[in-house]
Amino acid sequence: MTDKNIKNKDRLIFAMDVPDCERARVLAEELGDSVTFYKIGLELMMSGGYFELMDWLLAREKKVFADLKFFDIPATVAAAVRSLQHRGASFVTVHGNQSIMEAAAASKGEHLKVLAVTVLTSLDRGDLDDLGFDCDVSALVLSRARRALEAGCDGVISSGLEAPQLREHIDQKLLVITPGIRPVANKPDGDQKRVVSVEQAFKNGADHIVVGRPIRDAASPREAAESIQETIANAFGQP
Repeated sequence: MTDKNIKNKDRLIFAMDVPDCERARVLAEELGDSVTFYKIGLELMMSGGYFELMDWLLAREKKVFADLKFFDIPATVAAAVRSLQHRGASFVTVHGNQSIMEAAAASKGEHLKVLAVTVLTSLDRGDLDDLGFDCDVSALVLSRARRALEAGCDGVISSGLEAPQLREHIDQKLLVITPGIRPVANKPDGDQKRVVSVEQAFKNGADHIVVGRPIRDAASPREAAESIQETIANAFGQP
């Protein structure tokens, strides 16, 4: 289990994957204090009003993870991160090679943390073969995590399946944010192939988990989020 100084409630990051910002606001109002940390990504960015939504969440004392997976020439990524650092987001993702990660890390400022994507949880062994990676998933995740830390990134996005190897072989200060969480059944569904349960993610060494559909699509999103928060509190043995 990770021992970083992170509030239990902040360990759950809700993936706000909805078509527009008005629906995002309605859902956030429904979730209330059951969620303190929101991931807003490309779908909302393209819908318009992205930064207005970010400001709205921040004004309600929520934390924001800007999941934009910057991937461009280093100078462009550096400029994008530099612009974002003043917006109040806690995390931003980059998805690229060493020079891209270095550019992002050098431009993040004091408060924004840069997270590098290792291997998307929507990819499995067959997908990596198609992409031309001649190594197993764990080896690729470890390689990318080492390079991210060397580049000055604060953490990585990684499946909970690879988190134990990250904790064994990579510096403990590295933040590990784990998507692909399925609170009830530890089995793939939809576009997620490498999934774990809430308990297993933290047991394996995750600092934060990212949960989307199991909350968004629940009969009561608030009750679903509260149930996950209770599981997290029990896992860490503290409120």
